[in-house]
Amino acid sequence: MAKCEICGKGVHFGNNVSHSHRRSNRIWNSNIQSVKCKVNGTPKRMHVCTNCLKSGKVERA
Repeated sequence: MAKCEICGKGVHFGNNVSHSHRRSNRIWNSNIQSVKCKVNGTPKRMHVCTNCLKSGKVERA
């Protein structure tokens, strides 16, 4: 679910690096919002990242 339906942005993976330089896996979740948007003139609930909302790629209903 944590994936933008407009641009496809999802989770990113990397490492936590401690002071002693030991590494463990970690996840960065994208800022995905559940928003009511207009799709072909009808309102529909979509999961959209905040970058797409801010740039105007999505018209809110």
